[in-house]
Amino acid sequence: MSNETYFFDTYAFFEIIKGSENYQKYVNSKVITTIFNLAELNYNLKKEKSKEIADQITKKYSSFAVKVLLEDIEEAMDLKVKNKDFSIPDVVGYIIAKRYGVKFLTGDEDFRNLDNVEFVKGGNKEAV
Repeated sequence: MSNETYFFDTYAFFEIIKGSENYQKYVNSKVITTIFNLAELNYNLKKEKSKEIADQITKKYSSFAVKVLLEDIEEAMDLKVKNKDFSIPDVVGYIIAKRYGVKFLTGDEDFRNLDNVEFVKGGNKEAV
């Protein structure tokens, strides 16, 4: 169990939801995220599961969303211009994590070698 605070990107949320062994130590962490990551989570859950499950899980995590400032967007888009493979939700989240002084938790290969990233590949469970 971790008492640290982490920024959960959408990848991290999915690993937690699936019960991934590699993400178990983050289950009881303090968490921040953005509305953009919650939107991406909701969209993908609706595609994979159902509207009801997607909305229920999104609501469960909604209290973790922090405010995104215009300056965050501007800095994130500067980074995205340099790294076109980054998704907009993730690049905004990465900047938010830096602003809050917390690690950006992901298993997304695009972020593997960046500063301030806690890179963890997913595990093997698939249940929601």
